[in-house]
Amino acid sequence: MIAITNLTIETAHENLKNGAYTCRELLDVYLENIKRRNKELNAYLEIYNDVYEQAEIATEKFKNGTAGLLTGIPFAIKDNILLKGKIASAGSRILENYKATYDATVMKCLKKAGAIVIGRTNMDEFAMGSSTQNSAFGATRNPLDPSLVPGGSSGGSAAAVAGEMALVALGTETCGSVREPAAFCGLVGLKPTYGALSRHGIIAMGNSLDQVSPFGKTVRDVEIIFKALSQYDEEDSTSVPEDLRKGKNSAGKKIGVPWHLFKEGVDPSIMENFKESLEKFKKAGYEILEIETPTSKYSLAAYYIIMPAEVSTNLARFDGMRYGYHEEADNLLGVYKKSRAQGFGREARRRILLGTYVLSHGYYDAYYNKAIKVRQKIRKEIMNTFETVDLIATPPAPFLPFKIGEKLEDPVAMYLCDVFNAPANLSGTPSIAIPSGKNNKGLPFSIQLTAPHWREDWLFEAGKKFESIR
Repeated sequence: MIAITNLTIETAHENLKNGAYTCRELLDVYLENIKRRNKELNAYLEIYNDVYEQAEIATEKFKNGTAGLLTGIPFAIKDNILLKGKIASAGSRILENYKATYDATVMKCLKKAGAIVIGRTNMDEFAMGSSTQNSAFGATRNPLDPSLVPGGSSGGSAAAVAGEMALVALGTETCGSVREPAAFCGLVGLKPTYGALSRHGIIAMGNSLDQVSPFGKTVRDVEIIFKALSQYDEEDSTSVPEDLRKGKNSAGKKIGVPWHLFKEGVDPSIMENFKESLEKFKKAGYEILEIETPTSKYSLAAYYIIMPAEVSTNLARFDGMRYGYHEEADNLLGVYKKSRAQGFGREARRRILLGTYVLSHGYYDAYYNKAIKVRQKIRKEIMNTFETVDLIATPPAPFLPFKIGEKLEDPVAMYLCDVFNAPANLSGTPSIAIPSGKNNKGLPFSIQLTAPHWREDWLFEAGKKFESIR
C-alpha cells in the first residue's frame, strides 16, 4: 500500500521516476479514498472517466524522459475551471449541464505537464460563500470533522486534499475563498498577486478580484504549482506581462502586525496561537513590528459593494435563453424571470439584487463609486506599509471551523469570515495561509502572511522556515 499521508509532489515524483510505484497505482489509492469518503464529504461533484488515460499519458512521459514535477500528480479542480468536454457548473443549477467548449489556460498547463486531473470539486454557487453550504448540489463537509464546514467557496478542493482524495488542488479566490478553507482544513493556500495566473477559462464572479489559487499540504507543493502556472497569457486581459512582474527589494525580515484590527471578534484561542506563531517567526530571525492600517477596517464594507456589482454584471448573461437552465413562459420577460429565479440559489439572488441596487441610477455614486475610492485608498495604504515592513501577518479567519448550518441564516455573520482576507484581494497583493498548530479537539489553527506585489517568493521563504520550526 502506498503511504500518502505525508506525500509531497517532489517525493511522489521521485517515487514515480524510480519505479517505486506507477502513475496508475498512485491514482488508484486516491480513487479508493474517494470511493470510501466522498459520499459523506461531498467534496467531488464528478470523477472524470478518462483518469486512466491521463495516467497512461503521464507514464509515457516518465518512459521517454519528458516528465516534470507535476507529471502523474493527482489534482482536483474547482467546478468553475473549464476543462474541454467536461461539465463546469460553478455549483449552480443554472449551469448544471453546461459542458466547456475549451480548456482554461491553467488546465492547458496541467495537461502539458502531464498532471492527472481526477475530477471537479464542489463549491459555493458561483463562488458566493465562505462555507461551501451554498452549492446547488449539497454542502461539503470538513474531513477533519464532518459535522463542520470546510470553509469556502473552494471548500470542495480543500476537502479533497485534506481527505486524502487528491494530492493537491486548484481553487479560485475572490476574497478568502482559498485561504479560509486552507485554514479550516489544515492546509496551505496561496492567493497569488492579481494578474499572476491566467483567469482565461474561469467562470467569473468578480473580474477585478478573482484569481486561480492552489492548495497543498506544504508550502513547497504550493510553490511548485504556482511556478508552473504563473505565466503571461494573451487570452487574459488582466494577465500581467513578464517584464512588468517586478516586486520591491527587501529591506530586511520585518513582519508587521495590525493589532488594532484584532480588538474584537477574534476567537481567544486563535489569538493565543497567533501570538505563539509570531514568537516562532522571531526565532527564525524575523523582526515583529506593530503597524497601523486604519483604512483596512473598511475593506469588508468596500468589498461587499464592489463584488456584488461585478456579480450582477457577470451573471446577467445567464438569462435562460443563450445557454444554461431554461424555463418556458408566455413571453421573453417571463422566461428571464422563471429561469433566473429557479436557476439561481438564494445567496446568488441576494448578491445579484444587491449589486444591481448599488449600480442603479441615483445610487451609483453614493455606493459603487465611493467603494472604488476606498479601495484605491486601501491599496495605497498597504503599499505605503510595505515601505517599512516586508510582510503583514494576521489570522486568515477570526474563528475556527463552525457547524454545518450554524451561520447559514445569518449572512452578515458569514460575510465576517472574510474580514482579514479582504485587504489582499482589494489591493491585489499575494497572501498565504499556513497551518500553525491544532487545538485540544484537533481543529487546525493557521497564520496568514501578505507580501508586496510579485513577492510570492518571500511568502514561500517565510512559510518554509515556519514549517521547519512549528
